[in-house]
Amino acid sequence: MPTACARHILVKTRDEAEKLKMRIAKGEDFARLAKKYSLCPSGKRGGDLGEFQPGQMVKAFDQVVFKKKVLTVHGPVKTRFGFHLIETIYRN
Repeated sequence: MPTACARHILVKTRDEAEKLKMRIAKGEDFARLAKKYSLCPSGKRGGDLGEFQPGQMVKAFDQVVFKKKVLTVHGPVKTRFGFHLIETIYRN
C-alpha cells in the first residue's frame, strides 16, 4: 500500500486560499502561514499531517496527494471542510 506525507492549509473561502497561495509563491513560509491561518488542528504543526495511506483522507485530498506533483503547492481544493492548499512532501 502506498503512503505519503503531506501538509496543508485549510481556510473557509477560495479567495483566502488563493491569496495564501500567492504569498507562498512569493516566498513566504508555508508552515508559518499554516500556523497563522489554517482552521485545521494540524496548523499548530505548520500544517503537517504526517504519513497516511489512500482512503484515510477525503477523496479530493487523496487525488492531489497520490497523483499530483510532489513538493508543489496545489489548490485551492474544495472539500466539505473548506478550501485546502496541499503540498505533498514525499510519496512511496
